[in-house]
Amino acid sequence: MALARQRNVGPGGYSLFGQEMEDELRERYVLLSALRRALDPVQFELHYQPQVDPESGAIGGAEALLRWIRPDGSMVSPMKFIPLAESSGMIVPIGTWVLETACRQFATWNREAGLAVPVSVNVSVRQFHEPGFTDVVHAALDSSGLPPELLVLELTESLLLHNPDEVTAAMERISALGVRLAIDDFGTGYSSLSYLTNLPIRQLKVDRAFVQGIDKDPHDEIIVSMIIGMAHNLGLEVVAEGAETEGHVGFLANYRCNLIQGYHYSRPLPVTEFERVLRHPPWIPPTP
Repeated sequence: MALARQRNVGPGGYSLFGQEMEDELRERYVLLSALRRALDPVQFELHYQPQVDPESGAIGGAEALLRWIRPDGSMVSPMKFIPLAESSGMIVPIGTWVLETACRQFATWNREAGLAVPVSVNVSVRQFHEPGFTDVVHAALDSSGLPPELLVLELTESLLLHNPDEVTAAMERISALGVRLAIDDFGTGYSSLSYLTNLPIRQLKVDRAFVQGIDKDPHDEIIVSMIIGMAHNLGLEVVAEGAETEGHVGFLANYRCNLIQGYHYSRPLPVTEFERVLRHPPWIPPTP
């Protein structure tokens, strides 16, 4: 029997949702059930997208990106399963797995290759507010042996909107471990810039929408150049993501963006490919 739901569409108006909504709910239930089973045994893997120093061409960092590979070999889009993980709370155990795995892999690579390349890990708002999150970070570092300064935790600006005192205290505790904190997708959310000086933030990531508009919209050129200049004046490192063309990279390099991430340099790489790139310098030709 088809599911029907009433939705207000105006004074006295409504619309009915039938088979389509029932199918969507069934698909969500099936996907959530599969997601709950995906940690035992683990069906996830991490891909890493290099963050490149445009002057030297060296890999100055990498972002860990989660991929879900089903037992039949099919890949579930992150845009499909990550929001589901967020809303269901599954993002907490999944996020712990990501953190532990990234720390372990980079500790091994850096130690064996004599490198000091940081890894960036995205942290959801729900994961950050979980009691004991600082202990989870500390345990991941301790068990892996990764130096804390080589872990960057990427936080969204929306995190700063609720319970600011609690957020500040948690950020201070994590920073005290030696871990570096970054604001992801900078410029798209929180309206106040006061947190840049009041919180222990070490890095800003310029949102890809601004970067990809550099060669299309002069306003985006102004925004990106102002973000880089402001960050440098505050002693912060800048990473720009979404760079896809020589024009993007040239513009960012001209304004001395510290690290650049995007398809111009590399797509996100599976572990074996990333390890091969990391172990055999020189990595990527520098920007002319």
